[in-house]
Amino acid sequence: MKHVKYPGRRKISLTVIILGIVSFFATFSSDMIYPLLPIFLSLLGAGAIDLGLVEGIAEATASSLKILSGYLTDRVKKRKPFVLAGLSLSSTMRPLIGLATAWPSVLGLRFMDRTGNAIATSPQDALIVDVTDYELTGKAFGFQRAMEHGGSVAGPLTAVLLIRVFRFSLRKVFIFSIVPASLAISLLIFLIKEQGGSSERFSPEATLARQGHKRNGGLEREFKLFILTAITFTLGHPTDTFLLLRLHMAGFEAASSAILWSLFNIIKGVSTYIGGGTADRIAPKSMIIAGWLSSALIYLLFAMLESRGALIGVFLFYGVYFGFTEPAIRVFIRSFVNHELRGRAFGYYSGAIGFASLPASLLFGFLWQRLGYRYAFAAGIVFTLLGCAGLGMIKEPKKKS
Repeated sequence: MKHVKYPGRRKISLTVIILGIVSFFATFSSDMIYPLLPIFLSLLGAGAIDLGLVEGIAEATASSLKILSGYLTDRVKKRKPFVLAGLSLSSTMRPLIGLATAWPSVLGLRFMDRTGNAIATSPQDALIVDVTDYELTGKAFGFQRAMEHGGSVAGPLTAVLLIRVFRFSLRKVFIFSIVPASLAISLLIFLIKEQGGSSERFSPEATLARQGHKRNGGLEREFKLFILTAITFTLGHPTDTFLLLRLHMAGFEAASSAILWSLFNIIKGVSTYIGGGTADRIAPKSMIIAGWLSSALIYLLFAMLESRGALIGVFLFYGVYFGFTEPAIRVFIRSFVNHELRGRAFGYYSGAIGFASLPASLLFGFLWQRLGYRYAFAAGIVFTLLGCAGLGMIKEPKKKS
């Protein structure tokens, strides 16, 4: 699909819009089951440590493919085949969770689901950058993430409808998730066509990144430091299923958790769309630090509060954190790399935080089950503050006048 530039107008490309719709349906499918997974696993006899094991292994072992797919998409200069292969794998594996009779089976299926997601993630991010001018990077990713979070609203609400109106069991809801996934794959096959070459209009930051690449022969030192900082932060932030488990402990049932997850994702969608445009105008590093600090406050409140109403408010406020961080991180990464390293850069970032999610989930689950959830959230706050300190020491590329 040819990328059309609009002189003097700030519009994202049609390719980004279609990818946003694809993300909507793909996440629609995923989040029909995601908020129900902790409850389903508990019905199969899994505890907090088992939950950490399921989510941690599923993410961490698949993360090597985020790096590999990022490397390969740069080498073959193709994005769509990787995105299509990843979505197809996830769409096939996810409904099979509804047939599982023991939590180790869920572990295997979640691994394959996350493997598909890993294959698609880096090439999709690179494709968005390929068809987007530098000055619109945050806006493009903000739109794509907003559509993705829109799917996270539609998915749980559909699950509630199926459970309460049509009396679906959890297993049947999982199987039904193949319907929106099929729509995502169809749109990707028939409406996305890759263009030849890059349409990028390099900014001063990207120009400096290209010069740094020629000088250092690879990814810049500051980018590598950012990866280490992101790993540190992630060690304190396992899968959000632990937040859902905390709400479940406070008395929320399956349908209530799904509704709350939808409201949460409405806030995520609005905040990421607004945050995307903001990240194009101000320093993305400042936005990331602000978001990380807000997550520390949220963890503190989750550890201290007992009221169901208060926990609902804190959980919904957590959606704002993503508006600060998701688009800004993509803008920050792009400022350090050129076109030839684009897929690899997103792959290294996604892979690194994926690998870190395994020890993060295991540590969080261990502290939760052995000492209590307050100790788990306290550990998360410590890693968050360490990550903020590390990020503050990273130099952003300087703009030329």
